[in-house]
Amino acid sequence: MKIAFVGKGGSGKTTLSSLFIRHLAANEAPVVAVDADINQHLGAALGLPEGEAAGLPAMGAHLPLIKEYLRGTNPRIASADTMIKTTPPGEGSRLLRVHEENPVYEACARTVPLDDGDIRLMATGPFTESDLGVSCYHSKVGAVELCLNHLVDGADEYVVVDMTAGSDSFASGLFTRFDMTFLVAEPTRKGVSVYRQYKEYARDFGVALKVVGNKVQGRDDLDFLREEVGDDLLVTVGHSDWVRAMEKGRPPRFELLEAENRMSLQALQDAADDSYADRDWERYTRQMVHFHLRNAESWGNAKTGADLAAQVDPDFVLGEPMAVPQLG
Repeated sequence: MKIAFVGKGGSGKTTLSSLFIRHLAANEAPVVAVDADINQHLGAALGLPEGEAAGLPAMGAHLPLIKEYLRGTNPRIASADTMIKTTPPGEGSRLLRVHEENPVYEACARTVPLDDGDIRLMATGPFTESDLGVSCYHSKVGAVELCLNHLVDGADEYVVVDMTAGSDSFASGLFTRFDMTFLVAEPTRKGVSVYRQYKEYARDFGVALKVVGNKVQGRDDLDFLREEVGDDLLVTVGHSDWVRAMEKGRPPRFELLEAENRMSLQALQDAADDSYADRDWERYTRQMVHFHLRNAESWGNAKTGADLAAQVDPDFVLGEPMAVPQLG
């Protein structure tokens, strides 16, 4: 299951995604976590010391390796240099599994021990002011999209992505790569503005979207969120002494998280698991191709000097029956 956490800056998105990752690990689920936020804080939220979190390998820095590995023996892709972030897989492409060892994980992922099990953590890499709005920024997030395009995951496996705030993912189609998107919203007008933006874009692409109300302090906050987001409100989360201790760098064992917050995390997992029944690999592949062709025409062909539409394999549909790694 591919799951995204989105929301405006300061909404608590990274904290909630880290809690959800801990919850999955406590339930003995295999997890690949990806920090795709401009502010790279997921590693620290998962308990890594500051130096280790800052030293995580950057996916963007390993983009040539990622492209070369995923290209495999796909005859439609002349070279890794002609791959862009939206390039879809085809016959001969190598696919990624949650459960496997491969050069992409070896270069970009690190094992993070949690109280109840280990997870794999990947990160786009730190962003600088010069990255924003230019090709470096897109290459860093693009590494995540390229991996998701080539990922074959099952019902009991989880890839959890802490997404960047804002609308960049809408330009590339990254927002359509997930089985479930949890939008973290505070009970304020600014807090629900990102919800409206996501809802508008998601409407035409069948994106499953649920709202997690955060920093909810009373009945008035709850009523406000219900009025603003309606049935999309899944759960709310209030004050947590456990989180406060975690933010000080002294988290208790995860089993001591407040019962009501554990129940909220279980509701998130249940909603994600329920979305599996609606998984449509043909639609997923069709959307990949749609955004690839759009990006090819708008900038990709000019940048690579190639006809990127020719990379599309019309007979290829990504899906779980293809889960055996293709060694090429």
